[in-house]
Amino acid sequence: MSADTPKTAAVSRTLSEPASLAVSARAMKAPPRRFRSLLSLDDFEKVARRRLPRMIFGYVDGAVETGSAMRTAGEALTELSFVPRTLMDVSGREQSCTLFGRRYTAPFGIAPLGGAAMVAYRADSEMAAAAKAAGVPMILSASSLIRLEEIVRENPDAWFQAYLSGDQSRIDPMIDRVAAAGFGTLVVTADTPVPGNRENNTRSGFSMPLRVTPKVALDSLLHPRWLLGTVARTFIKHGVPHFENMDAVRGPPMMSQNFVRNLNNRDQLAWRHVEAIRARWKGRLVIKGILSTADARAARECGADGVIVSNHGGRQLDHAIAPMIVLPEILAAVPDLAVMLDGGIRRGTDVLKALALGAHFVFLGRPFLYAAAIGGKAGVGHAIGLLKDEIQRDMALLGLRGLEELTSDMIRSRQPAS
Repeated sequence: MSADTPKTAAVSRTLSEPASLAVSARAMKAPPRRFRSLLSLDDFEKVARRRLPRMIFGYVDGAVETGSAMRTAGEALTELSFVPRTLMDVSGREQSCTLFGRRYTAPFGIAPLGGAAMVAYRADSEMAAAAKAAGVPMILSASSLIRLEEIVRENPDAWFQAYLSGDQSRIDPMIDRVAAAGFGTLVVTADTPVPGNRENNTRSGFSMPLRVTPKVALDSLLHPRWLLGTVARTFIKHGVPHFENMDAVRGPPMMSQNFVRNLNNRDQLAWRHVEAIRARWKGRLVIKGILSTADARAARECGADGVIVSNHGGRQLDHAIAPMIVLPEILAAVPDLAVMLDGGIRRGTDVLKALALGAHFVFLGRPFLYAAAIGGKAGVGHAIGLLKDEIQRDMALLGLRGLEELTSDMIRSRQPAS
């Protein structure tokens, strides 16, 4: 979206018969045999738990401290119920929508996932390719072990998510690198001034940078499929993985103690830096990690095109409020921005609940990384297809032909009115 495009035009949902028929055709096609037991996104997690070393699975699955922020994100969705309509003629249903002038086949995308290539072989590339094939957006994490230039060649529509220090001399060349690579959307993560207290990683032996302790070595040897198929294959074909996208220049190897430099000065990042980024960055600018109306307004005042309401998957501040709870007030505070949501989404009904409360789009991450660990691009494609199929089915059961028909009066809270 260009700077002079009205932000109110950033999001739209329209009917399109051909796309609807494409989704129906996919639903009739049987999945590959190796995926036939994977019937929902939760199933990918169960299989990945068995296949991945405990330290690697825990890195993806875990949250901070008590895990409250992660749990409540899902619970907030569970507390909402639908009020469906009937006899509405739901033939020709369509779930595609337009976001920032780009038409997507579904109202969800793949959230940024740091260190993904440690979990599955070339996971960022696999997810980028699957997202491109499925017609949904994918956000590349700054903590990727694959160069951002490779990912945008794989998927020119990919977005880039930056972890930035509060040092303008480091920010500017990084922004220039992202622009030169050809990314059209920059996502600035705002909720990581310091790393979260992920005690589960310490208990499992996982660390960043990675340290090969006896515990880690034994855990790896007990999971030879991961050790050979991900680690050995990566080292043989691509050499020692580096943190490729933290700065304008290549970062340290994943086992280097110099990794700490990439975390320096994040606690100095402030809205003045976002203003400077907006002046320099000509593409779409999104601020991720917003949970307060004050921050949403600040993002708008800095010139952001959109915000992602998110508590970082429960991986930063324990007991942070669930994104779904604050979504309505943030939408009211910045009605002219694209307001997206990340956190707790696992089902088609979750997607539709968020959209019914006004979210323009949603993102989810962990299930797609598990899918990459199980089946690479094909596994991620299967996961995307399952979620699309659920949305298509749920729309019919709700009495909807298009997403624009979703309204907040189709949602009720299970909590008794005070």
